[in-house]
Amino acid sequence: MITHIKGKFIEKNPTHVIVETNGIGYWIHISLTTYSQLPVSEEAFLYTYLSVKEDSQTLYGFMSTLEREVYKLLISVSGIGVNTARTMLSTMSTEEIQQAIASGNVAAVQSVKGIGAKTAQKVIIDLKDKIIKTFGLSEETATLNNTNKDEALSALETLGFAKRQAEKVVDGILKSDRTILVEKLIKQALKQL
Repeated sequence: MITHIKGKFIEKNPTHVIVETNGIGYWIHISLTTYSQLPVSEEAFLYTYLSVKEDSQTLYGFMSTLEREVYKLLISVSGIGVNTARTMLSTMSTEEIQQAIASGNVAAVQSVKGIGAKTAQKVIIDLKDKIIKTFGLSEETATLNNTNKDEALSALETLGFAKRQAEKVVDGILKSDRTILVEKLIKQALKQL
């Protein structure tokens, strides 16, 4: 398996990049999360996953090993293919996916295009224990983070802030402190908005 690739970016698109290394150009499918983190320079380094099927060999690229590990867990679930997993990583951050699965938040998983209620439940049933063990999350922490985030977003929307902008700020704060209280979360978000 190809675990990573280092070279020069020839092309960058929201769905794929082309990386040249030793005179060979590799077409690598990426998520929007990875695309948003690509460096401005031409230097390329991506962690990869090679999907081998009867009729194709497809390379997927990630900026972090965490994103790659979450991707591999997602495609291990029956009903979640390589493209659905990539769509999930494009729609939600790896932290949001982990929290949604660990807390059993079916609605969050189902919000991804192409994932229905039954598939969302299957993802949670199949991956909940693995996510909690592998990434050191607890069900209580994940549920608390979701509740705090929802309450903070609701308060910020009531104050007139756009949901998307507020969510970005709140996610950033939760990334640095997962145990923050709702009141402090709202205050810090107000300072940044």
